[in-house]
Amino acid sequence: MLKFNLDRPMDIIPIGRVAIDFNPTDIHKPLDESKNFNKYVGGSPANIAVGLSRLGKKVGFIGKVSDDSFGKYVVDYFKENNIDTNGVATCTNGESLGLTFTEIKSPTESSILMYRNGIADLMLEPSDVSEEYIKNSKAIVISGTALSASPSREACFTAIEYAKKHGTVIIFDIDYRGYTWKSKEEIAIYYSLVGRFSDIIIGSLEEFELMEGIANFEDRTDEGISKRWLDNGNKIVIIKHGKDGSSAYTNNSSYSIKPFPVKLLKSFGGGDAYASALIYGLLEGWDILDSLEFGSASAAMLVASHSCSEDMPTVDEIKEFISQKKEEFGEMVAKG
Repeated sequence: MLKFNLDRPMDIIPIGRVAIDFNPTDIHKPLDESKNFNKYVGGSPANIAVGLSRLGKKVGFIGKVSDDSFGKYVVDYFKENNIDTNGVATCTNGESLGLTFTEIKSPTESSILMYRNGIADLMLEPSDVSEEYIKNSKAIVISGTALSASPSREACFTAIEYAKKHGTVIIFDIDYRGYTWKSKEEIAIYYSLVGRFSDIIIGSLEEFELMEGIANFEDRTDEGISKRWLDNGNKIVIIKHGKDGSSAYTNNSSYSIKPFPVKLLKSFGGGDAYASALIYGLLEGWDILDSLEFGSASAAMLVASHSCSEDMPTVDEIKEFISQKKEEFGEMVAKG
C-alpha cells in the first residue's frame, strides 16, 4: 500500500517555513498586556523536523533563512537537534525570518501575530533544491504555506518532481495560514495540484474545504473528501477534527481515534506534534491506528506545554504518556 525505500540514508526532509516564535511567559493575558517572552524555533515544517529528530529519525530540511543572528540561531538549533542542514540556504538580499508572537489568553483562547513581509522562507528557489538530497530520502513533507508565493512554490514543485522521479514518498501537510495568499481560488489551485502528486495528505476538514474550493463538491463528508483524494492516487488521507479527534482513510479501510484528555496550556502547536509522531509510526511500519494514537498522544503533550519545537517529546516519553492516560481513563475510543 505505502512503501518507503528502506535503503535510503535519510528518513525524511520537511520543506518550507522556519520562523522564530516568541511565546509569552505572562500566560493567560492578552498579547497587549504580555511583557516577557521566550524565544523558540518555529514554523510548522521546522517543528515537524524537530519532532521527528527527537523521535530518533534521520531528518534533513530544505528551506531558506536570513543572513543574520536569527538565521544563525535556526541553523545552530537544527544542528543541536541532529537535523542535517545541507538543504538550508541563506538569503542574500536582506530578507528576514518570520517573527511569530503568540497570545495565550486562556487554555482555550490563543492567537498568533505574524510578521511576514520580505520573508526569508518564501525566497526558497528551485536551484536551492538538490535532486541528490531528495533521492537519498525516504520521504519529503511539503508544507502548504510554502505554496503561497513564488519562488517558494516553484521550489516545492521542483522537489515534488525529484521525489516522483526517484520514488520518494510525498507527504502533503496542508498547513493553511491566511497570510500571503491572494485569493481562495489561488489556494485551491495550488493545494489541489500538490494533492494530485502526494502519497499522504494531512489536514483539517476546513483545510480540505479550501483545497476543493473551486470544484465545490456536494459531498463534504470525511468519506467523500477522502475518496476524492484516494482516487487521485493518495494512499492515506488524514482528516483532523481538533477536540473531536482524527480519522485516516485508505482505499480499503478507515480508522478513527479520539484525543487524549489533558489540561491545556495553549491551543496551538498540537498539529505539528501530531504530524511528526504520526509520520514516525508510518515510517516504523506500524498499523495506521497505532500511528494515529501516537500522533494524538504527542499532540496532547504539546498543547499542555509552553513551546512547540523545544518541547517535542521522545518515543519513550510518548509511550509513557499513553500508558499513564490509559491507566487513568481506560482505552482510547478508537475504531478500525
